[in-house]
Amino acid sequence: MENFTSIKLEESLKHSLAKMKFVKPTPIQGMAIPVALEGKDILGTAQTGTGKTLAFSVPLINKLILDKNAFALVMCPTRELATQVMAAIKSIISDKINIKTALLIGGEAMQKQLRQLGNRSRIIVGTPGRINDHLKRKSLNLSATKYLVLDETDRMLDMGFTPQIELILKFVPKDHQTLLFSATLPQNIVRISERYLNKPQRISTGSTSVPIAKIKQETLQVFKENKYDQLVDQFIARKGSILVFVKTKRGADKMVKRLKEEGHSADAIHGDLRQSKRDRVINSFRKGLKRILIATDVAARGLDIPLIQHVINFDLPQVPEDYVHRIGRTARAGTEGSALTFLTPDDRSMWNEISKLIDPNFKPAPRGARGDSRGKKRGKAPYNKKRKFRDEKKSFSKGRPDRSSRDGEKKSFGYKGKSSFGDKSKPSGFTNNPKYFGKKPSESLGSSTKKKDFTFKGKKKFKSRSDRPKSFTFKKHSQKRT
Repeated sequence: MENFTSIKLEESLKHSLAKMKFVKPTPIQGMAIPVALEGKDILGTAQTGTGKTLAFSVPLINKLILDKNAFALVMCPTRELATQVMAAIKSIISDKINIKTALLIGGEAMQKQLRQLGNRSRIIVGTPGRINDHLKRKSLNLSATKYLVLDETDRMLDMGFTPQIELILKFVPKDHQTLLFSATLPQNIVRISERYLNKPQRISTGSTSVPIAKIKQETLQVFKENKYDQLVDQFIARKGSILVFVKTKRGADKMVKRLKEEGHSADAIHGDLRQSKRDRVINSFRKGLKRILIATDVAARGLDIPLIQHVINFDLPQVPEDYVHRIGRTARAGTEGSALTFLTPDDRSMWNEISKLIDPNFKPAPRGARGDSRGKKRGKAPYNKKRKFRDEKKSFSKGRPDRSSRDGEKKSFGYKGKSSFGDKSKPSGFTNNPKYFGKKPSESLGSSTKKKDFTFKGKKKFKSRSDRPKSFTFKKHSQKRT
């Protein structure tokens, strides 16, 4: 398949593609579209940013044009990816192609989705959770589904959607065509393809584990207490938009709050945000209104922003494959990009796993060759990329004041070494630390703390209340705190 005009498509669809200036297909499109048009199941793998969405959207729309009673279901792992897939499908559907659509994702009003379904929407795009919600409400009927797409399937399985996917497939008739696309091909994907696909044709373009060649990869050895300051150093040194990946939602919010206080143009995206807020954040970043986007791995898949020049892994991903998807957010559509990964002494094991994934010939450096953990080299990075190392006590720019003491006010952040809750050497009064259980106050609070006596001294003890005189009262005793 050399171009879109050389394949057998409906004229209305050809006209729409030409209007959008889609002339030459990408490798995955050139391989997948002809096979899908023949009605065969597909097990497709390709790197991120290679045009998988168009690879299944074109044959999907063509099939629904020919069969007016057919429906299509597209499942995606995240709201962002589902939204982008729907936007791509709508852009292809011209006025001459009268096919209605429905977007079923969490974070949006159920009533809006019910109205879309009530209009006989024939293309359903959504996430497994919300699709199941509609099936339980009986507001979604999949009995006429002839075309099923599982996009970013490896991510859906990683996110624990396997039971929900299996429930959904029970409502889909056996006589349907399935297109399964994934950025990687682990064993669980192979197993699910054997179970649900009918003699699928295997389609793959390039390696599914090696990142895009146009991405300049670097690593920087850091210490936890210095990570934030060195991150800001990178913001100052680099030009263009920056996507920063952190481990937790709380960490993302705290980082954005501090960056804004220091005058940086930043925003956060993670799973706790409402869909409307997510859309505003992404649109703001896409339009260049925000330069820095702090994200959890929810943004590693399906976030299609062509303007991302730099990706910084502030924290390593929990799954090695996610490293590929993270850095794949840059160098989109043939452009160049850079990816910088912060490595702490505790990251050695996970970084070795990532290195093995992207470079099969990688061999971990022996522990004796690691250096003294003060910024010395610990072996070569994959692809022999230039590694940057820094001494713990050195700053990125000489003479620049310490950010933690600007305006005479010390700012606290979760990634700094010192706590914002005071001196931890002093007893707090309450503890759930097991080492203190069963010990006397003097033992658990330290030798410098005097033992307090809470007994009433010098007072007559009575065997019963009846023996106590009516004039007897308890006197309050004030104790001097030590």
